[in-house]
Amino acid sequence: MTTYAALLRGINVGGNKKLPMAELRALLEGLGHGDVRTYLQSGQAVFTSGHGDEESHAAELARAIEERFGFTVDVVVRDHAYLKAVADNCPFPAAELEAKQLHVTYCSEPVTEDRYAQLDRSAFLPEEFRLGDRALYLYVPEGLGRSRLAVELARPRLNKGLVATTRNWNTVVKLVELTGS
Repeated sequence: MTTYAALLRGINVGGNKKLPMAELRALLEGLGHGDVRTYLQSGQAVFTSGHGDEESHAAELARAIEERFGFTVDVVVRDHAYLKAVADNCPFPAAELEAKQLHVTYCSEPVTEDRYAQLDRSAFLPEEFRLGDRALYLYVPEGLGRSRLAVELARPRLNKGLVATTRNWNTVVKLVELTGS
C-alpha cells in the first residue's frame, strides 16, 4: 500500500466550489481507497491505495468530483516519498521563516527555468522563487496575500498546460506527517 495526498485546487474558497470534507472522504472511500483523512477545509486528503499511480488517482478523483458535484477541480496527487523530498530539499531556510513566508506550488509536471525566462526576478525582490522537482518554492516575506510575485507566477501564460496548486509551509510539513504515519 502506498500513502498519497490529494491536493485540490480552489475549493471552498470565497463560497465557490463547495466540497464538504466529509463528502470528499466518502468519495475517496467509494473509489476503493483506504485510511482516508482530510486536512483543513481547503482541499487536502490523504489516502492509501494498492493500485494505480499519482496521475491515475488525480484523474480518477477529478472525474468523480465532477460527476458528483457538477464542477471541475484541478487535482494533484503525490506520494509520501515525493512530499518528504520536497520538504527536505527546500532551498530556503524553512526553520528560520514564518509559515506564511514560505510556500510550495505543486505542479502536475516538471517546470524548468525556460518557463520563467522572461520574468524579471529582480523586480520582485526580496520576494523570490526557486524550482524543485515538479515544485516551485516561493519566499514571500509579507505573505502570499500581499505578494506581487505570487500574482505574476499565477498568470495563465506562465502556467499553460500545467496544473499547479500552492500550500503554505505548515501544510507542506503536515502533509509529510500525515502521509508518513
